[in-house]
Amino acid sequence: MAGTIDNPVGHGSRLKVTAGRMMLNLGSRRLVAADDYRNTTSSYTGLRADLSTRQGWQATLIYTLPQTRLPDTFEDLRSAKVRLDRESFDLVLWGGQISKARTLGSAMSEITYFHLREKDAPGYPTRDRSLDTFGGRLFADARTGKIDYEVEALYQTGSVSTSTASTAVRQKVAASFVHAALGYTWDTTWKPRLSIEYDRASGDGKEAKYGRFDTLFGMRRADLAPSGLYNAVGRTNLESVGVRLEATPDKRLDGFAAYRPLWLSSREDSFSTTGVRDPLGQSGRFAGHQMEARLRYWLAPKRLMVELDGLLLAKGRFLQDAPNATEGRWTRYGSFNLTARF
Repeated sequence: MAGTIDNPVGHGSRLKVTAGRMMLNLGSRRLVAADDYRNTTSSYTGLRADLSTRQGWQATLIYTLPQTRLPDTFEDLRSAKVRLDRESFDLVLWGGQISKARTLGSAMSEITYFHLREKDAPGYPTRDRSLDTFGGRLFADARTGKIDYEVEALYQTGSVSTSTASTAVRQKVAASFVHAALGYTWDTTWKPRLSIEYDRASGDGKEAKYGRFDTLFGMRRADLAPSGLYNAVGRTNLESVGVRLEATPDKRLDGFAAYRPLWLSSREDSFSTTGVRDPLGQSGRFAGHQMEARLRYWLAPKRLMVELDGLLLAKGRFLQDAPNATEGRWTRYGSFNLTARF
């Protein structure tokens, strides 16, 4: 359900209010997104308000109950049980973003705040996260014959339990994330774009505070790596510099190739989302080299798209020497997807 109000804060302004179950893609999508790579995308139930003005100001405010995708136990999944997704006030996400066009030349600026509150429910023990995430972003979109860039910084505070046990000790949170990118698009038929990217997400160290950055409901695919079965690289305890080459030969075909070396931000914490850890920090910080490529083609324009993905992870010292590292020097990932839009 949605409704629109014209001129609520002056001539040319517009307010749109949406209520019900919805998908959300906000700002850079690194905190709140509907990840279109999965077959079970994130969805939210609640309220959304979007305000825009003639002066280039935009604001989005939300109060939502994120959906818990069910079934979620190994036994239920293996037996192919059908259950309705769950929503409740045990998991609440609220906050918003304010942006201004042409803040610095053609660049847009954006400030962000989201609060996540999580608590135990019968049969659903949690880590009782209470997280406040503050951030800012400055970006200029890619255009042919122009340099584009993006800088985003996020800081996270609050508290989290050390485990899902009801008696677990609470820890204060101090975590951060930084993303920076610089690119150029050539004005040729294929519109090739070359970019250099930097990402750093904090990890848990020797300090008393909890340091792993929590990306909340953010996407993974656009920045770091494919989602789904390949679950090695996420936005936590990670430092990486990447090089990416993209091309769009025509309206139906696009692709990219990327390379990024991977390090741990904190050598005592588990690397990113792998669970591989050396609590003594004696296995170094270098995790490995990641190389990936993607090709997409619209079989039916705006209706049916085919996607091919390939990735190689050459494990570095940490992913080979850490106490619980798996055997083998390589991780190979490939996927074939069909996406239909209605």
